[in-house]
Amino acid sequence: MAVPAVALTQSPAAAAVACGVDYTVASQWPGGFTGDVTVRNLGDPVTGWRLSWSYAAGQQISQAWNATAAQNGAAVTVSDAGHNAAIPGGGSVTFGFNASWTGSNPAPTAFSLNGVTCTGTPGTPSPTVTPSGPVTPPPSYPGPGRVTGDIGVHDPAVVRRPGGGYLLAHTGDNIALKTSADRTAWRNAGAVFPGGAPWTTSYTRGSRNLWAPDLSYHNGRYYLYYSASSFGSNTSAIFLATSTTGASGSWTNEGLIISTGSGSTYNAIDPNLIVDDQGRWWMSFGSFWTGIKLIQLDPATGRRLDGTVRSIAQRPGSTAIEAPYIYKRGGYYYLWVSFDACCRGAASTYRIMVGRSASVTGPYLDRNGVAMTSGGGTQVLAGHGSVHGPGHQAVFGDSDGDVLVYHYYADNGVALLGINKIGYDAAGWPFVY
Repeated sequence: MAVPAVALTQSPAAAAVACGVDYTVASQWPGGFTGDVTVRNLGDPVTGWRLSWSYAAGQQISQAWNATAAQNGAAVTVSDAGHNAAIPGGGSVTFGFNASWTGSNPAPTAFSLNGVTCTGTPGTPSPTVTPSGPVTPPPSYPGPGRVTGDIGVHDPAVVRRPGGGYLLAHTGDNIALKTSADRTAWRNAGAVFPGGAPWTTSYTRGSRNLWAPDLSYHNGRYYLYYSASSFGSNTSAIFLATSTTGASGSWTNEGLIISTGSGSTYNAIDPNLIVDDQGRWWMSFGSFWTGIKLIQLDPATGRRLDGTVRSIAQRPGSTAIEAPYIYKRGGYYYLWVSFDACCRGAASTYRIMVGRSASVTGPYLDRNGVAMTSGGGTQVLAGHGSVHGPGHQAVFGDSDGDVLVYHYYADNGVALLGINKIGYDAAGWPFVY
């Protein structure tokens, strides 16, 4: 059920900016319920949010995801989870929670955001995307945005830190880390496991090189999913590590998530975590073989929830698809993947493709309506000029809009960090600028 919208502000002293809010009881059982809340920003971008309301019938929140919740009596305060602190104009943020109830379970009727009383008008949810930034793609692929410092990376993933700045993880010995205060200047921040990760070496043939990390921040912790394998093999595994600070040496090994062997039809590398609108956790992964897969995770542990493996993208006639990344914007989940050949220096033919779906489990279609399970994909970025084989992309939302990070090869074959902003055309399809 929809409730009155809130007014969204950048600080308690700032003028209100319109937004719409939906508060929904997604499921209910004797003594308990699951709630979903979506805040759609209909005005200027905001960074950092705190949504408050009061319960009229004694409901009590016990667990939240995609946010941090606190309750004192009837008063509830829900704050951003760091990774979703920025809400661009036309964007939205969604969080969920479990709570208890007795007698009745009415929806709250008044909200405030960042201390300001909420008086806006609710919008109407629809599977569309409001354009952000330019709505017309540039006539040719742009060069990577300006980055400086330690920018030699492969398979990068970036998260905006709750206290400010950015943390980047990438393929390297024991998983390499970098930090930046401004998304431009980067410096080496050591390794996730400076003492090594012996639990991975049976998959890496003894190598310390660990691949394709996925980095996110939830419930006060960084979550790092990463791959252990060797080139051309699907004797592979995906593991999880967590940290409250993200610093080198602070990470706890949370164990194996999924593995594959020589008899498997898919390959357990290139993980990516997505939390859907219902607060469910999913991990996409896959490289070559039969393509991209999706499994469900337990939000309480970050580990696998059941034995179901879903196929969400494949290239009949070619196995060259990998590096999935699912990103929700507006009414769509966008599945980003890399086609063709990585890891050949300046001869690499990697290119970045995308499809979208109204459901996290698919089907994902490209701009022409071709299913990604049938080889579909709309090209967003390919090699051009001195940019060779751009790919293994990740996407995150920032205060100035959505951002694409990837690696590419220079003319001398060195892998470098690429960063571009993402625009969306009038039909909601992404492009880089």
